[in-house]
Amino acid sequence: MLTISKDDIAYRIARDNPWWTDAEVGILEFELPKRHYFEPFSNLALDRSIRRAAVLLGPRRVGKTVMVKQIVPDAIAAGFPRNNILYASIDAPVYAGIGLEKLVGFLKPDPGPKLVIFDEIQYLKNWEVHLKDLVDSFPDVKFVATGSAAAALKLKSRESGAGRFSEFILPPLTFHEFLEFSGKASLIGDKDGAWFTTPDIESLNAQFIDYLNFGGYPEAVFNATVRSNADQFIKNDIIDKVLLKDLPSLYGINDIQELNRLFSVIAFNTGQEINLETISQQSGITKPTIKKYIEYLESAFLVLKVSMISDTAKSMQRERHFKLYLNNPSMRAALFSPTFAEESDKVGHLVESAIFAQWQHAPDFNDLKYARWKGGEVDVVYMPNGYKNPEWAGEVKWSDRVVRKEKEVVRNLAHLIRKHPDIEDIFLTTKTTSGTLEVEGHKVSMIPCAIYCYTVGRNVMSGRLSGAF
Repeated sequence: MLTISKDDIAYRIARDNPWWTDAEVGILEFELPKRHYFEPFSNLALDRSIRRAAVLLGPRRVGKTVMVKQIVPDAIAAGFPRNNILYASIDAPVYAGIGLEKLVGFLKPDPGPKLVIFDEIQYLKNWEVHLKDLVDSFPDVKFVATGSAAAALKLKSRESGAGRFSEFILPPLTFHEFLEFSGKASLIGDKDGAWFTTPDIESLNAQFIDYLNFGGYPEAVFNATVRSNADQFIKNDIIDKVLLKDLPSLYGINDIQELNRLFSVIAFNTGQEINLETISQQSGITKPTIKKYIEYLESAFLVLKVSMISDTAKSMQRERHFKLYLNNPSMRAALFSPTFAEESDKVGHLVESAIFAQWQHAPDFNDLKYARWKGGEVDVVYMPNGYKNPEWAGEVKWSDRVVRKEKEVVRNLAHLIRKHPDIEDIFLTTKTTSGTLEVEGHKVSMIPCAIYCYTVGRNVMSGRLSGAF
């Protein structure tokens, strides 16, 4: 029987590291636009003052491989000799059964700092033990790793790599990035106070609907074939690989169809409140199993969980109700059908998903809640850790009904304001209407959904978080 030789491995490594030849022309990843998260990640990955591996986590197909390859020119400019930069994708069959240290051995013995990039590291059993050992054993090497199956990655990196790993999470494309990558940035005007503006809200909304349907994935933005086969690309290449391969292999899940069925229910009802008792009765899955599956789906970057508070801003002692949003709203269109602008109810829930998706990289994401009480609900409430009252809140609507029925539309916001008269900022998203209202003596900003998502995504990335954005 033939075996993989050292020459076979060396050939693959040479092929995957074309910068060793001094020629960078024609390397596809170098020519692609950079994510807005590139600069902070590159700074982290190439920081030699800290002896840690940079671990890039995120959903499948959001650009992790492209990003780690794009740091190569930065590394060369920062003083890493090009022959001292090694990239290896651990899921390549030629590397099966090969330890990380053996791959490091393929670096050329040139003087100067070294950079080693391990892509898809979750495919190596006990990767965290091996990577921590490498960080300790090779002080002149800066290690970078990527992974998609984040449940085990995050848990193991914190338990076994304490003090040796720095995590960086790459979310799906923000609406801000989507517009820039699509060449539609001209649809955004200057800021008017806290919010950006648009010269053409109808055209911006058309782009926003495209974003909801396929815009979370860079490949779908750049490739018309991928867009026209979004169900194949997203469902088969992304969702199914996580549900049918990554999670079962990581956790020994036997009933894969049960997990798949639960995710389909969650995806179809994105943005709607989850009741464990009801789901358990309807699905026949026990509540402990449902809770376990939801944790897996969260850690695999498929869903985002938002906790409930009461109208008095009290958290529930027993979490019986909460909301689950798709990490990337495009998944719903791939699983079921595309969304159209006139489908107000469906778009409304997807807009909520999109809003929380823009927020997910903010350091205080877990301080976002929703408020519910008998007879009312407010979609987004910001409760900073340790605070007893909300700092700001907002309602998400994909309609301009507030123009005709203001009192009815703002009823829940008015209730929350009466409960918390010191609340600082209030917003109400609309389909096209901009302006302000006065509710219970407070100014309520009306912002089109597309503008809200753009502003949040851009400001979160810029780190300029102030007020209700």
